[in-house]
Amino acid sequence: MSAAATTSDWVETAEQRLLDAALLLAPTLGWSAETVRLAARDAGLLEADAELLLPNGPRDLAALLSRRHDRAAMQALVDVDPRSLKIRERIRRAVLARVDAVAADEAAARRLLGFLALPSNLPLAGRLLWESADLIWRWAGDVATDENHYSKRAILTGVLGPAIALRLSSGPAAAEQYVFDRIDNVMAFEKWKAGLPKSDAGAQIAGLLGKLRYAAR
Repeated sequence: MSAAATTSDWVETAEQRLLDAALLLAPTLGWSAETVRLAARDAGLLEADAELLLPNGPRDLAALLSRRHDRAAMQALVDVDPRSLKIRERIRRAVLARVDAVAADEAAARRLLGFLALPSNLPLAGRLLWESADLIWRWAGDVATDENHYSKRAILTGVLGPAIALRLSSGPAAAEQYVFDRIDNVMAFEKWKAGLPKSDAGAQIAGLLGKLRYAAR
């Protein structure tokens, strides 16, 4: 095994040990520098190693958990052939799998929602939701490379965040109903978008997404 592969394996193993330890601490301490410090201690890592692995502290830890949940969602879908489902059902199944993955770490995830809602962490929250939305669309078979690629992910990002929050605050039934209703909206948007003249589609979609994000006050 090459030195690079050995280092990569060490990093992956150490990151997951850190995350496992942090998940036990976060329900009480939140996503904080103290959580990172104590998680490193509990994982048997030197402080210098923890700083190397998580240069941005709890933000990097939050990203590790989000990507673990992404992997768990995809693992839950491993026996599902998306080609056997209509696109609406593919997206619904994948979104609910992602929501369920978060619920498996419910206590820590509740604190994480508050951490990501801080103004300084909103860009990170958006990036992580975008990553999840991209993974879901790719699993569903999306191969768009034009403006459709971005609009699909932008809209699904707006579904995932509230669905996760609802699952943690109101339970699985509320989250499932929300996802069911919102996926209808996503499909209706895709149908409307498909009917636009190609030359106008990009401008109209950009304008609509802008209005959705920056609603008039």
